[in-house]
Amino acid sequence: MSAPIFTNWTAATTASWAQAPLRLAHRLSEHPLYSLDALAEVIEGYPRQHYALVEMGPQGSNRRLWREGDIGRLSGREVIEAIKRGRMWLNLRNISGVDRRYKDVLDQIFEEVRGNVPGYDTYDRTCGILISSPNAQVYYHMDLPGQSLWQLHGKKRVYLYPTTAPYLTGEQLERIALYEVEVDIPYDVSYDKDATVFEIGPGEMLHWPLNAPHRVENLDCLNVSMTTEYWTETIRRSQIINMANGILRDKVGITPKTRNLAGPGFYAKAVLQAGVKRSGLLKKARKSRRPVEFQLDRDHLGAVIDLPKAAE
Repeated sequence: MSAPIFTNWTAATTASWAQAPLRLAHRLSEHPLYSLDALAEVIEGYPRQHYALVEMGPQGSNRRLWREGDIGRLSGREVIEAIKRGRMWLNLRNISGVDRRYKDVLDQIFEEVRGNVPGYDTYDRTCGILISSPNAQVYYHMDLPGQSLWQLHGKKRVYLYPTTAPYLTGEQLERIALYEVEVDIPYDVSYDKDATVFEIGPGEMLHWPLNAPHRVENLDCLNVSMTTEYWTETIRRSQIINMANGILRDKVGITPKTRNLAGPGFYAKAVLQAGVKRSGLLKKARKSRRPVEFQLDRDHLGAVIDLPKAAE
């Protein structure tokens, strides 16, 4: 894009970037790459290992239904229509790595961020496209990299929570870093009283502080969003501390007392977690990939066909 992607960046935005929840305006909803026709074409050629199709429980349900599926023989347009009629979401993971055109947009986004926030250097940047059903939800969770959410089509309600206990604890961060269980942190409806709530539509994006827990509810319409994630030196060091403190607590039985991102203690923990990662001791503890349990029904768009369970 030749024109700037952000359309309402101010000095106040620069001061608050990565420090507080922010809602900003953008032009991506106008970009041909993010039209439903363009995304339908992308879906048809998308590598199987790079997408997740997930069936979710209804809003307000305490039961965390989470089943992974396959798009089957549907065309891209049929997939979008099936999602529109069902209760699921499709995550085109790492679209910036699959399709160079989306990487070019991603690079422009972060060049603009760096131009507005001097010294905010990012790396390992990725983005994905989320296509989700009316009234679908994403459960309470947090993410380890830096995150932003860009709304392209439809409307959704996003709840952002504080990064302090009880909403998020050091022990929970450590377990997520060690075992990759982002959606397993506990949630209580009482947390909502302290949430910052945004309703966002096409041409709006949200950015929030590192690790802020959040959950999402679609309004009664098909939703298409883009997620961007990235790392900085500060985020990398936070991840090192999360892993090292988790190793000390979970594997050694020592309660860590600091989360310092510099100094002798930090470098000792960096050596510790690097050694444990090289040893491969954590690999067996991490959850295996969820099985594919259903595929989309081409004859009844919005319905799914349960697949036979794999033999134990």
